[in-house]
Amino acid sequence: MEEPRLHCIGILHGDITRLADAPKNFSESNRTGILEIYPKYRDGLDGITKGQTIVVLFWLHKADRSILKVHPRGDSSRELRGVFATRSPARPNPIALSELLVQAIDENTIAVSGVDVLDNTPIIDIKKKI
Repeated sequence: MEEPRLHCIGILHGDITRLADAPKNFSESNRTGILEIYPKYRDGLDGITKGQTIVVLFWLHKADRSILKVHPRGDSSRELRGVFATRSPARPNPIALSELLVQAIDENTIAVSGVDVLDNTPIIDIKKKI
């Protein structure tokens, strides 16, 4: 089987620079940021509007890809679980899913709220929330 290949479509700019400062989930975050979409993908933003919620897939480039069991939500008082039964960023393919509220759009940038990933995290896809 051919190995899948991802093409990052942009990068997130935000104020979260340390893993310890990242909210555990987008639903718990009031942080804001900018999704910078690379110019060659700009036309893909057509139809995204202010006030809309979008689902953004990120590549967690700093995540540990070798860990298969974690304490849920980093709480060592909880029993170890397989990463596929958690939302841990540590996983073989560190893909994160965030639902972000569109605050504004300007050319190839989208201002969003609900950010829960680190500054400079690569964006691998954006989808409209149903």
